Amino acid sequence: MNDSNKALHDLGVAELAARIAAREVSAVETARHFLDRANRHQDLAAYVAIDPEVTLAQARAADARIAAGTAGRLEGVPMAHKDIFVTRDFPSTAGSKMLAGYRSPFDATVVAKLAEQGIVTLGKLSCDEFAMGSANESVAVPAVGSATPQTPKNPWDRARVAGGSSGGSAVAVAARLAPAATGTDTGGSIRQPAAFCGITGIKPTYGRASRYGMVAYASSLDQAGPMARSAEDCALLLSALCGPDLDRDSTSLDRPAEDFSRSLNDSLEGLRIGIPKEFFGEGLQPDVRAAIDAALKTYEGLGAKIVPVTLPRTELAIPVYYIIAPAEASSNLSRFDGVKFGHRAEHYTDLLDMYKKTRAEGFGDEVKRRIMIGTYVLSHGYYDAYYLQAQKIRRMIADDFRNAFTQCDLIAGPVAPSVAWKIGEKADDPVASYLADIFTLPASLAGLPGMSLPVGSGEGGMPVGLQLIGNYFGEARLLNAAHRFQQATDFHLRAPEGV
Repeated sequence: MNDSNKALHDLGVAELAARIAAREVSAVETARHFLDRANRHQDLAAYVAIDPEVTLAQARAADARIAAGTAGRLEGVPMAHKDIFVTRDFPSTAGSKMLAGYRSPFDATVVAKLAEQGIVTLGKLSCDEFAMGSANESVAVPAVGSATPQTPKNPWDRARVAGGSSGGSAVAVAARLAPAATGTDTGGSIRQPAAFCGITGIKPTYGRASRYGMVAYASSLDQAGPMARSAEDCALLLSALCGPDLDRDSTSLDRPAEDFSRSLNDSLEGLRIGIPKEFFGEGLQPDVRAAIDAALKTYEGLGAKIVPVTLPRTELAIPVYYIIAPAEASSNLSRFDGVKFGHRAEHYTDLLDMYKKTRAEGFGDEVKRRIMIGTYVLSHGYYDAYYLQAQKIRRMIADDFRNAFTQCDLIAGPVAPSVAWKIGEKADDPVASYLADIFTLPASLAGLPGMSLPVGSGEGGMPVGLQLIGNYFGEARLLNAAHRFQQATDFHLRAPEGV
């Protein structure tokens, strides 16, 4: 199909930005088109908040700036935000009853930076409660059009999960309900849902994107990033949302923003792609392995060289993560006590009783589980045995990557051991869900940039994602490798039926 004849929802961020800038279509027309699609596909349960009045007001302002010649690079392009980011004009619940109805007096820095470039907000997207989950099955607030909480449906098979915790973001992009979305990645929550839904997503180096206004889960791991259909679109969005925020985020890096699209078309000739043997052992499903192997052959055809590397402490990533992340969560979530903001129990006898009942009512099972784990490992007598040991191994995991990058430029492998599973299949076995993060956790613990791009199909025709991991501040190289692959293949252009 000629690009000029494409429907608006089939256009990516770069294409929409060019069309709107050339006044071939208005920001208002574009916003209305996507709002209509979001309303027509409420069964997918991607959105938890939509306000057409707010969205169209932003679109009219974008059209005015275009007419005045003061447009930003992404002027008028619509996108939606994961509900873990606070926003002034939409509710901010972090997927939890604890924050039901909460309205922030400010926008998260990531949201504000994108708005500065002209992005129009379509609404807020479903996520696991406080970003804790691998399937988006622990959301506790109703989706748009529903009176009860709904698990987002994978548009490739509505009986399957979309992945988590950024499942709503992945569904919205895959089903063409938004050209792009924000996500957050603590242990793989951008990469895994992107892989499950057949889209592209990138987590930058820890500290590249401000965490100010991101409802905290695990402060030393949480990182924002874009989810879109192509590496080119992710590069544009990442360029807009990254940059120092030193006055408001103590973990923000004092490193200037950069144009991550600057080297998208560089040759891959001589690029060394490391393949860790630990990512290809027992537990990796044959259908996923076949798609990854085919993708690596495509890279060889593009001039890259495949080299073996080792990440010997990969299997330790799960216990390390599930000590450190819950420990930080137990501290971060202590603020939700019914006193300052959020849910408060209606009936209680004293202050302690109010704390207990408020937190029992406001938090879901997965959040309570992680708070209890975190409190335990930080308690007297266990801190040294668990938390400190986990931090030491975390440093060793980072050292494994450092050693590997002396032999290669990028590391490649699967995002997850399998394609998306059936909704409810692992609901009663949280450990099984935790094990699905085995390939994404190491890069998160090391603070490295990582991304997922679609490279084929597995069981049931479900998408398979290839994970690329770069060295610190190597986002441009990651995006270059992904873009060149997408120029040679069409996996990122494929859309699920029925949307």
